[in-house]
Amino acid sequence: MTWKRVALDLLFPPKCVFCQKLMERGEICPDCEKKLRAMEQPKNRTLPGGTFCVSALPYEDIVRESILRFKFEGRDFYAAVYGESMARTAALELADRFDLVTWVPVSKRRKRERGYDQAELLAKEVCRLWGAEPVRTLEKKRDNPAQSGLTSAEERRANVLGVYEAVNREQLTGKRVLLVDDILTTGSTASEAARVLRFAGALDVMVLTLAAAEQKGN
Repeated sequence: MTWKRVALDLLFPPKCVFCQKLMERGEICPDCEKKLRAMEQPKNRTLPGGTFCVSALPYEDIVRESILRFKFEGRDFYAAVYGESMARTAALELADRFDLVTWVPVSKRRKRERGYDQAELLAKEVCRLWGAEPVRTLEKKRDNPAQSGLTSAEERRANVLGVYEAVNREQLTGKRVLLVDDILTTGSTASEAARVLRFAGALDVMVLTLAAAEQKGN
């Protein structure tokens, strides 16, 4: 338990990570655990560039509100609960199809402001359940505007073009990579990150996200 978690528990009694119901112990109430398992119907999508992506949960209702707290209100410990859903989804949809796990990083400035990289935490939790460790393979070179502030798919693609750089290239060569991120919307961010990894030598790249927004249009 981190000092941040201890401080939060002192200031605010433990609550379910989804419905915010007060709890004596644990991080998810029985009602939300049942609801979450019912919502765990993997959403598969082929992203621009041909990258296969699977998402554990729909980005709506209690899931959306929970993820927003995770990203913007310091609830880094939520990652442990999310990681279980993501690991189950990967086991069902992507078993034996990847050699290493990595993540889509935030910029250094955003990580410094937030105190953590949410995708890195998710990758670590998924790997922890498998007795493995994620590998850092990408660095964000430019602190571009948040994708959430852009409306069109064209704007989102342009916004992420060239912002990632491959690192630890020797670990990528000939490997099948599982790329972890938090939310899938248009797929522009994941597609660009996957493109960079392939260019750096990855044999294949698949994407696993915690949640996916409803796909609009064709």
